[in-house]
Amino acid sequence: MSTARTDQKHLSDDLGLLLRHWREIRGTSQMDLSVDTGISQRHLSFIESGRSAPSRQALTSIVQSLDVPLRERNAVFLAAGYAPVYSEAPWNAKEMQGITRALDRMLRQHDPYPGIVMDRYWDVLITNESSPRFFGSFIDMAARSGPRNMLHLIFDPNGMRPFVVDWETVARSLIQRVYRETVGRILDERTRSLLDEVFAYPGVDPSWRLYGSVASAPNLPMIPIGFKKGDKVLSYFSMVTTVGAPHSVAAQELRIESLFPANEETEALHGKWMSGDGATP
Repeated sequence: MSTARTDQKHLSDDLGLLLRHWREIRGTSQMDLSVDTGISQRHLSFIESGRSAPSRQALTSIVQSLDVPLRERNAVFLAAGYAPVYSEAPWNAKEMQGITRALDRMLRQHDPYPGIVMDRYWDVLITNESSPRFFGSFIDMAARSGPRNMLHLIFDPNGMRPFVVDWETVARSLIQRVYRETVGRILDERTRSLLDEVFAYPGVDPSWRLYGSVASAPNLPMIPIGFKKGDKVLSYFSMVTTVGAPHSVAAQELRIESLFPANEETEALHGKWMSGDGATP
C-alpha cells in the first residue's frame, strides 16, 4: 500500500509539472484554461498540485486547449496513469499506408522538381526521383552518411552551402523556419541539439538564434533560394505540406517540402536540365 501511494504521488507530481510547463509555454493562466475547458480553476489547481486526479476526458480537454503536440500528449497521459492515446508507430508502419501512398503520389507528380518528405527534425525520409538528381549535380550525395538532414546539407561548407546564392539570408530564414514550423511551436531537446550542431558550422552568426524578420526579395512574396550552376543561377521557392487533422504522432510530424521555380528562366532551364538532353545550365 505504501509503495502504491508513493507511485501515485510520483505520477501526480510529474503530471502537475507537465501541465504547468505547457501553460507557461502557451502563456495561459489557470483562469484562462478554466474558461476554455469548462473545468473550474479550483479543480485545475488541485490537478497541478497533485491533490486531485483528472479524468481522461478532463485531461483531453486540457491538452487540446493548450495545443500540446501528440507525442507530448502521450507523455501527459502516462504521467496521469493512463495509456497513451496516439500511436507512435513509425511513418512507414502498416497503419500509415494510406498516407504513404498519398506521399508517393505527390512526390511522383512533382517531378521534374525536387520533392522531399522530412520528419520534425529535418531528416529526409523519402524523395522523388528528381531530388537526388538535382542535389547530386552539385555534390556527391553518396559521400554523405545517412540519415540525410536538409539543414546540415544547406549549412555544411562541404554540402550545398557554396552553391547557395546569398547564403546568409537563406540560412537566417531557415533558422526562423525551425522555430516557426517546429511541432507545437516549441523546441524540444532534440531540436535544440540540431540547432547547436548547425550553429557549430563556421560562419554561422550566433545572433541568428534571435527570432527576427528577414527581408524578402524585392517584389516577391517569399524568400527564394538560388543555386549557382556554372554562370547561371536557378531560383526556387518551397511549399510545405502537412497532414490535416493528424491522429498519430508520425502523421503530425511529417512535412512535404516541394521546390518550385521562382521565375520563368529557372523553369525553362530546369526543364531542359532535368530532361537529360545535355542542356546543363
